[in-house]
Amino acid sequence: MQGTVRSNIRTGMEVGIVLKKDQRSGEITYGVVQNILTNSATHPHGIKVRLTDGQIGRVKEIK
Repeated sequence: MQGTVRSNIRTGMEVGIVLKKDQRSGEITYGVVQNILTNSATHPHGIKVRLTDGQIGRVKEIK
């Protein structure tokens, strides 16, 4: 599944995101989705989500 399509992402899913500070390195942070922050159906860089620990980033992987 792609992290660029909003309908693929649900609250409670485990995902890998790239935080704003890690965009250059591409380091992936894993966690569980608390909220979906992107309103549009797709986004070329990934759908923005908030994890249960409060971190915000764009989805790169869906587990």
